[in-house]
Amino acid sequence: MLARRLRSTLPALSRRWQTTASTTAIEPPSASGHSSSVASSQLLRITRESALRTPGISWQDEESDRDFVGGRETRKMNLYQAVRDALSIALAKDDSAVIFGEDIAFGGVFRCTMGLAEEFGHERVFNTPLTEQGIAGFGIGLASMGHTAIAEIQFADYIFPAFDQLVNEAAKFRYRSGGHFSIGGLTVRTPTMAVGHGGLYHSQSPEGFFMGASGLKVVIPRSPIQCKGLLLSAIRDPNPVIFMEPKVLYRSAVEQVPIDDYALPLSRAEILIPGSDLTLLTWGTPVYHCESALRLLNSPPPSLAPLIPPSLRSAKVELIDLRTILPWDIETVVESVRRTKRLVIVHEAGMTGGVGGEIAAEVGKRAFLRLEAPVRRITGWDVPAALQFEKFNMPDAVRILDGIMETLSY
Repeated sequence: MLARRLRSTLPALSRRWQTTASTTAIEPPSASGHSSSVASSQLLRITRESALRTPGISWQDEESDRDFVGGRETRKMNLYQAVRDALSIALAKDDSAVIFGEDIAFGGVFRCTMGLAEEFGHERVFNTPLTEQGIAGFGIGLASMGHTAIAEIQFADYIFPAFDQLVNEAAKFRYRSGGHFSIGGLTVRTPTMAVGHGGLYHSQSPEGFFMGASGLKVVIPRSPIQCKGLLLSAIRDPNPVIFMEPKVLYRSAVEQVPIDDYALPLSRAEILIPGSDLTLLTWGTPVYHCESALRLLNSPPPSLAPLIPPSLRSAKVELIDLRTILPWDIETVVESVRRTKRLVIVHEAGMTGGVGGEIAAEVGKRAFLRLEAPVRRITGWDVPAALQFEKFNMPDAVRILDGIMETLSY
């Protein structure tokens, strides 16, 4: 289809990349990367009024009855600043809250904890040894004693040494005690997804590995507003939460973020663009690739126009951000698919064992007779994210557009 027909252009693109690379500075890209498609997204709330009208927002301060728009302020923040703002509120309002992880006392790799140790003290914001299993185990013990434990795993790729603690201990803690004990105060933050140049050990999306860990919640935000509200909800939720922050969004995603304390609901998806012909479901960074794909579908550039039938350009695609991966919002997704009769799922992790397979199975069980096309998954390839080919591994706008066209034409 479209992706295969574009292969003939790759040699020219390769030559252009080599030319560009030879004329640019050799300064390495920042660890968090940058995505111009994110910066120009129409899904970001860049005005005060739109930020204060974020769907599902719930004010948590003592003046929660204050005028919704008139009495509140926002500040321009990128995603890592929104993380820091949420952590600052959590520390200020909860004397039992502590933050710990590798190198976080001086701000961390992505600067999400910058200045918190100086503001709240090194006994509440402190470094740990380089041991992910130890970080998770320490957090479980701290939460079991009634503290609010906010741990950071420096990269989601390194969460696997902590897998035993998270899946065999944190997820089962309340169940095995018959409800007498809880570690609901545990939140584990970790940067996730591809950054464009992370290679094997800094570009993985491991959310699917936790799908069978009943007792955990897994959350992935798409923007600064979402990140702050969902992170504060995760910290205060009575269950242990793994909070995965898409690292390329740390600096690329910028919004006007309310400065007050607020929450956004967990386990509730958000319909970003309503539609009636196809449901496009995703989370994290691919939200913006999906937005770009829809723009290409509705208004293709001259280079793609011959490949996109005019009959498909008017299709109304419903874009949904899942937000909480476990437990996910079955009702919103199934209701959408029953209306649109088609489903395309996009995620950066590989297809085999990915979250999309579980969603496809559940939708097939609940809405099989309403489907007019097979559920389509557009994912990373089932290979390691090699450095030189990382951009080819990610489900970009062209691959997503190709999948949408095939599903609409089925």
